[in-house]
Amino acid sequence: MRTVSRWSVSKWILALGAAAAVTAGASPSWAQQTIRVGWTIPAEESKYWMMRRPAEFPNLGKTYNIEWTQFQGTAPMTQALAAGALDCATQAPLSLANGVVGGNLKAYIVAQHVFEKPGGFSVYWAVMDDSPIKTIADLKGKTVGISVIGGGTQGPFNLLLKQNGVDPAKDIKLVEVGFAVSEDALRQGRVDAVNMNQPFAARAEAKGGTRKLFSLSQAMPNIVHILEACRADFVDKNPEVVKAYVRDITSGMKKALANREETLKVVNEVLKAPIPVLETYLLKDNDFGRDPGAAPNFPAIQKMLDIYAETGMLPKLDAAQFKHPTIVAPLE
Repeated sequence: MRTVSRWSVSKWILALGAAAAVTAGASPSWAQQTIRVGWTIPAEESKYWMMRRPAEFPNLGKTYNIEWTQFQGTAPMTQALAAGALDCATQAPLSLANGVVGGNLKAYIVAQHVFEKPGGFSVYWAVMDDSPIKTIADLKGKTVGISVIGGGTQGPFNLLLKQNGVDPAKDIKLVEVGFAVSEDALRQGRVDAVNMNQPFAARAEAKGGTRKLFSLSQAMPNIVHILEACRADFVDKNPEVVKAYVRDITSGMKKALANREETLKVVNEVLKAPIPVLETYLLKDNDFGRDPGAAPNFPAIQKMLDIYAETGMLPKLDAAQFKHPTIVAPLE
């Protein structure tokens, strides 16, 4: 299992292309049996189950194999999909749409991982308790951290800033700070405000000394955060393999929701977050929402695309272009 940072993704794509040239003579059956999958943290429990409990998935390793590669966010995975270096990957609606517009990516949304449900957890920006920053408008001239520039959270983040008179391109210094190190960056003064996601938000809240400035739900309720998308050409050439993968994504979601105790262990193994921290939120009311069959919410995705178009972030796009007629969760 490999890890790819945003900055090394271009070199990695080139290297993978060279490797593909070497293996071009491999048999077609081998190519059809392996899916190159990108993943990230957090909130991909169905995929974590597949990684850590493969024996629970009879088709995995038999009907097909997975080559897992970890990324630091959805935007670099979009680049890898567009370059043909990945077959399927975690995506945010904005990242996927940018791949379509800027990279001629054609893809299908085959499943959904998490969304923001009313009353549940919403990604938020935190400041220190003693910070003079009291409102979004106070961010002018400040250094603000975001998990990945161009990633899924930046769309509603930009909207909120603009609604409060802050130009996200000119009025702040935006820097990339991964979720795992966001708390440290804030406490050490490297940023004035930073985004918080679970489980790192729960850990920071338990320590105290920080406060929530704003959350994404203020800009866009019911945000669909992360999806599973596969390149259209790969799906069209390998429909049965992708069906097997989507069946396992569906099954993985069901296992994650049905056996919380085991899911805590699985997520602990992947995220290295202590189980007592995970216990405070994971799959509780203060967590993200998850569809029990991993079904994509296409109407909500369309609404997000419409808002991006209205604010000039994207041209108008139809979410229907991402829906395969038969290969979409839930699949039994």
